[in-house]
Order: sequence, then structure tokens, then C-alpha cells
Amino acid sequence: MIKQAIIPLAGQGTRLLPLTSIFAKELLPINGKPGIEYILDECIEAGIKEIIFIISKKKQLIKKYFYNDSFYKKIIKTKKDKRIKYEYEKIKKFKKMIKFVYQNKPMGTGDAVLKTKKFIKDKFFLMLLPDDLIIKRNCSKDMILVHKKYNCSVMASMNVKRNTVKRWGIYSKEKKINKNNFFIKDVVEKPEIKYAPSNSAVIGRYILSKDIFKKLNNQKKGKGGEIHITDSIKRLIESGHKIIGHNFSGKYLDCGTMKGYIKSSMEISKL
Repeated sequence: MIKQAIIPLAGQGTRLLPLTSIFAKELLPINGKPGIEYILDECIEAGIKEIIFIISKKKQLIKKYFYNDSFYKKIIKTKKDKRIKYEYEKIKKFKKMIKFVYQNKPMGTGDAVLKTKKFIKDKFFLMLLPDDLIIKRNCSKDMILVHKKYNCSVMASMNVKRNTVKRWGIYSKEKKINKNNFFIKDVVEKPEIKYAPSNSAVIGRYILSKDIFKKLNNQKKGKGGEIHITDSIKRLIESGHKIIGHNFSGKYLDCGTMKGYIKSSMEISKL
């Protein structure tokens, strides 16, 4: 069973400037609730027991959010507000599950994942990218069920417009399993339109084998001078690892851009 999840949070959030000039994008409210809490709720509902946050020294505000006990104790004592007490109890519950590791240089998602190596106990773990919200159905929970059935890695997939493939990691499909799942033949990071093997894109939910760390240990820098997790996943597949692409049933929201952030609040307010 998948019991651990990692969440990379060290990114600078430049697409959400000026909001992120002083504030961590993951704490920005989406319909009155910090974005990171939607990800945590998804993890808990999926049965995750431990969550590893990858932050940087510049993102200490995230850690403070979960360790601001003296503030809450003082205000609860004076205000006697049930809502504040409820929020504090929720944060304390989250805090018990979270560990923090640091990525102080922006070297890419692959480098961030490598920072967690010594903390991962089981053969497989879950990774969630916080910019990608999936509402109306728990994608992580569904992926864990697929993993349990086939005992291999699983990655979320969504069909995107052909003219946008350059924004995404794109799958090459090996064999269809059923309506929602397929075996992955290859993954290409942000291909030009004419070289894209499909329009099935990698979305920010992954169940990965611990063997990914062996690939990340000697992974060369890719596009933009960063270490991409996609490049190491590609090498895992080449070495014989089976990985399933899962076409999730929920609604995808991109919270990493200003337009997507505003839209996410609007969409979630309708639930």
C-alpha cells in the first residue's frame, strides 16, 4: 500500500507575480482555503500517512504556517471563536504528518525528488505537484487502486490540445489496458508539435518506484539546465519498468498561472 507522499514546494512561483513576491504561492487562498490544503486533503483521503514537503529557505513561510502554535493558542484564549479553533485543530493534524526537506537551489523537479531519498521507506511512493488541482474525484486514490492491481508505477494523464504539447511532458503509448489506463512506451519532455508522439500529457500525480533514485543519482541536466523527473522516468521505462498512464476522471485545474488561479477559485466555489 502507498503510505508516503512527496510534494515539491521549492519553486519560485514567477507565473503568479506579484502575489508571490512575498508570499508562497501554495498558501494563496483558493475559494478561502490555502491551495496546499486541497492537496493534503487528497492525500489523507487516499490513505497517505506521511507527507514530505520539499521547500527552500525562501519558502519558510510554508513551515511557519504549520508551526504557528503560539499565535493560535493566544488568539483562541482571547477570542473563543469555534471557527478559529477548528482551523487550528486541522493544522495540528496536518503537522503531525509532515516532514520538511530543503532544495535551496532551483535545479528542477528531479533534483527535488532526490532530496527525499533517505526518507522513503517503501518500494513505491506518491508524488503530487501543487499547481495541479484535480477536483470532483480523488485522482490519487484511483491511481493507488490501479497500482494495487498491477503492482507498478502509475502516472496521471490528460488529453491536451495538440498546439499546447510544448508545455507538457507527453506520453508515447505502448498498449491500451482499458478505457482509463494504458502502458507507457516513452515520455518526452515538452516536445515540439511535430515531434509529439501523442496529445496525452503528464499531469502532476505520480506513483513511482524507489528505483527512480538510482536514475536521479546520475541524471544529467535537461531543458532549461534543470534535472527533470521526466528524463529519469524515461530511463526507468528503458530499463524495463512497467508504468501505467491513468486517464483520471476528475476535473483538472491549473493553479500555477494567474488566469488558472482565478479560474480555480471560481470552479471550486461552485462545488
